[in-house]
Amino acid sequence: MTTQAVRTPLDSLAPIGLDELTERAALQTRIDRKYVVPVAYVDALLAGLHAQARVLDIDGRRRFAYESVYFDTPELTSYLLAARRRRRRFKVRTRTYLDSCHCWLEVKTRGARGATVKHRLPYSPEERTNLQPGRQFVEEVLTTHRMPEATAAAFAPTLITRYHRTTLFIPSTASRITIDTDLTWDDTHRQLRLPDTAIVEVKSRTSGSGVDRLLWDDGFRPTRISKYATGMAALHPDLPAAPWRRTLRRYFTPASVSTPTSPSPTSRSDHRT
Repeated sequence: MTTQAVRTPLDSLAPIGLDELTERAALQTRIDRKYVVPVAYVDALLAGLHAQARVLDIDGRRRFAYESVYFDTPELTSYLLAARRRRRRFKVRTRTYLDSCHCWLEVKTRGARGATVKHRLPYSPEERTNLQPGRQFVEEVLTTHRMPEATAAAFAPTLITRYHRTTLFIPSTASRITIDTDLTWDDTHRQLRLPDTAIVEVKSRTSGSGVDRLLWDDGFRPTRISKYATGMAALHPDLPAAPWRRTLRRYFTPASVSTPTSPSPTSRSDHRT
């Protein structure tokens, strides 16, 4: 008797390749809506999207390991601009796709009406904790977006995030959905893990979509959360964190924070002021 593999809602979705996804939904300028949901809810969401979604599939793999290294100034300029809700703000990070060892240097800025604009440069994975090879690119982006005060700053790695991501494409709206699980934050001194939590992000050119309505019908509403800023606030309770206070109280408990058992790939001094 042959034992058949158990199929999950993720397995039942139609596939889409990386080249087609990039062509149809690059969305470097977009509106993001984020939802924090229990991991146990993810299968129900995928089942609800069965008729309208395709899933990124690369060589039969549909979940991918990510690592992001965030850079900030000694004064935490990037963090504080977000914490103080400044209209003009930025993030600098390297993102490594651990399954393929591809890496990008990314600078994210805020565009018109709060849209996120992402600028990317191919980067060496071996340099992912070192900003110097891409420093000119960072300075050019920040200068173009009228943030020259940040270009002369001494950036250093501040926080590492790791997670597994599933990416969906909704053809009817050319929107992209990401589902992040196995969430971990690490600043070399402390580590934060949320194994029972998933972050669902709807990335589109317009506000509201069928995916949003499905989440709303199931009782979820957009949540103010930033992997970098909310993670920093959870690991450093002394930092100002007004935009994420409700999210921190609800999802980021002190019991989730621990001391890493092994050294992190970054090393930095304490950047708090």
